[in-house]
Parts: sequence; C-alpha cells; structure tokens
Amino acid sequence: MEKILVVEDDTILNKTLSYNLTEDGYLITSKFTAISALKSIMEYKFDLIILDVNLPDKSGFELCKEIKMNCDIPIIFLTANDMEYDMIKGYELGALDYITKPFNINVFKQKVKALLNHITIKTKQDCYDDGYLEINFSELSANINGNQIIFTPLEFRTLKLFTENPKNILTRKILLEKLWDIDANFVDEHTLTSVISRIRSKIEKDNFQYIKTVYGMGYMWLGERNEI
Repeated sequence: MEKILVVEDDTILNKTLSYNLTEDGYLITSKFTAISALKSIMEYKFDLIILDVNLPDKSGFELCKEIKMNCDIPIIFLTANDMEYDMIKGYELGALDYITKPFNINVFKQKVKALLNHITIKTKQDCYDDGYLEINFSELSANINGNQIIFTPLEFRTLKLFTENPKNILTRKILLEKLWDIDANFVDEHTLTSVISRIRSKIEKDNFQYIKTVYGMGYMWLGERNEI
C-alpha cells in the first residue's frame, strides 16, 4: 500500500484530499505545516508528497529543497498561483507535477494514480530484489543478505540485461551487441566470458545458481535462487 503525505494548511482541502485518497486505498498522513511535515518525513518513508506552495511557516518551494537534499521522494505541488514562473520553478526543484487550485478532485485522483503507477514501473526497472540478492541499477549498488557486493560498470550492465530478460536465452551474440551498444566500447568473447564468471563468483553462493549456461547458445537468468 503506497504511503502519501498531504501537506496543506487549508483544513477543508486537506481533509478532502486525505479522505478521497484514503478511499482509493492509499495510506495517508496529513500535515498542515512545513515543520510537522519534515518531522514525519524523517520518521516515515513516503511514496509521494502532495505539497502546498503557500504554507504558514515556510514556502513549499523551500520545503521541497530541504526534502530533495536528503531524499528523492516524488512531489506534486498544489497552489492557487498559476504564474508560469512559479510553475517552472516547481519543476526545476524536481516536482513531478504542478496542480493549480481549484481543481477537479476526480482528475486529481487520476493524476496521483498515474504518477504512482509510473513510479512503480520505473522502480521495478531500476531494481532487482528476490529477498536475497538486491541490485539498484540507478545507484549502482548491490547486496546479498545486506552484505555489500561490488560490481564493475560492465558487470552492472550485464546484470541489467539478464534481469530484464528472465528465463530467456541470451545468446553470446546478443550479449556482445547489447553491451557494445550500451557501453560504446567493443566487448569481445573473452571479456564477456570473464564478466559472467566474475558475476557468478559474487552472487552464486551456498550452492545456488542464478545464471545457467545453455551450451552452444548462450546464457539464461533463472530469475531467483536455484539450488544446484
């Protein structure tokens, strides 16, 4: 269940947004000031923030800057000001959308749903997690059971190709072409063999197998830990 923080000092609007989003199945935390919002952000993890630009103790733009300095939570701005300058500023600060009051609540709900769906899809594309091996491709980080694993950039790219094509045979020719396209450098047969061997040595622990060699063809990512 996605968690949404609603930061809006207008009591009626805050309650209206919170009620409608709760009805749509989201877990809502409602705040009326920037200070209380920051406290919640430090204590809990949110999937989305609905942020009013004009708060009583600090502008939403200032609060957005502080949030983005510490984490990358998606933000939708709400404001009564439809000036182009302010809208551009909101996007420059990293907001995903900028909604001008008054607005249709049903349209607003659809925007929230679409944004969260987009974020979910992107997160799945950028991460692999089977409960044992976890890889974050956007941050180039990985761990097994919480223990950090170091991969080279080429190893990350190879893993990305495998995890995006589970249970599909990737021929050596396809791997060589894709890795050359991504890295803009030539990858030869020997390099490919070495990369896959190094990846296996790092992730295939305790008699578990992730990469299957399909002799005469290429390799297959099994998609989860498979006991040998």
